[in-house]
Amino acid sequence: MKEGIHPNNYRMVVFQDMSNGTSFITRSTASSRDTIKWEDGNEYPLIKLEISNTSHPFYTGKMKLVDTAGRVDKYMNRYKNHIDKKAK
Repeated sequence: MKEGIHPNNYRMVVFQDMSNGTSFITRSTASSRDTIKWEDGNEYPLIKLEISNTSHPFYTGKMKLVDTAGRVDKYMNRYKNHIDKKAK
């Protein structure tokens, strides 16, 4: 491996899945302004995740519609007339 290309500032960081609230702690160089008190009583930087292995459909085996911006509603409103004509 090449010398000097890997970071040296690894520290313990908490990653929290915002969709289901699960958290895990691991070493990382990711920076964050947020902190959280962990189970051991210490405070660690917090990285918020939209999706992790505890909520991803591939790992859970469940299909889950993630619609954070109302995209399905926007689509339905935009093509409402076309869909209604096709249904008749």
